[in-house]
Amino acid sequence: MSDTPDPKPSRSHRSQRFRRVPLRLIVPNMVTLLALCSGLTAVRMAFEGRWEFAVGAVLVAAVLDGLDGRVARMMKGTSRFGAELDSLSDFVNFGVTPALMLYLWILKDAGNLGWIAGLIFAISAALRLARFNVALDDPNRPVWASRFFTGVPAPAGALTVLLPLYLDFLGLFPHWFADAAFVAAYTIVIAFLLISRLPTYSGKTLGTRVRRDYVLPLFVFAVLIVALTVSYPFRMLAGGAVLYLLTIPFSWRAHRKLLLADASLGLEDDGDESDTDLDNIGDRDKDHGG
Repeated sequence: MSDTPDPKPSRSHRSQRFRRVPLRLIVPNMVTLLALCSGLTAVRMAFEGRWEFAVGAVLVAAVLDGLDGRVARMMKGTSRFGAELDSLSDFVNFGVTPALMLYLWILKDAGNLGWIAGLIFAISAALRLARFNVALDDPNRPVWASRFFTGVPAPAGALTVLLPLYLDFLGLFPHWFADAAFVAAYTIVIAFLLISRLPTYSGKTLGTRVRRDYVLPLFVFAVLIVALTVSYPFRMLAGGAVLYLLTIPFSWRAHRKLLLADASLGLEDDGDESDTDLDNIGDRDKDHGG
């Protein structure tokens, strides 16, 4: 009897090779790829000096980035491949693209300082995304931690770092605000906010449960926001960026209160009634932020 292996692949091997991929796994990744295409298109628009379209493309990429994860969870199509693709897409859309846009717009006038500022922002975005992926595997995170990000998230950082561009197009500040050295310093500040330990609101718990009488007003409000953003993009983006930066102290305060509450509950835990109190708090957290 010959020990020579059969050159023909087995039927089971061929069936695994040509196995069909469920559509529920493809759709979320297609949304991610559309976001990546939008981010890369923003780079092209910046090279052509079409800043309105460049900013709009980054905004579209941010919207699609917020949708792909929700679509994956809704269709039960989450996968490790999708998570890795999403991280790579976020790095390009919200790390490389804003840095190139700012450099092409004004940072190039600052020479090496402008290029260094763009590098720091892009690298900070990569580090921030890597830290976020590692934090997902932390088993010791409290339930309420899902309400906060550690540092400014990459999409918010991308839209916030472009604030000088918005204001310059609106003509709301003196010429010195659009100075290349000032914009470079501002870019570095936002970069450090990306990799900082400051807690910022995640917004993941918003819209998970909406009262029935709030549904129609919520639709009207969403349409109003979209209409205003399309009609007055730079005004809305500038106002949104400023408001977001102003929320950081409030998110830090809310995060600190929850930390102190956890610490006090840990000190009071004697194995009796306080355990029930802790369970009740966990249930409330699941209702509001799970």
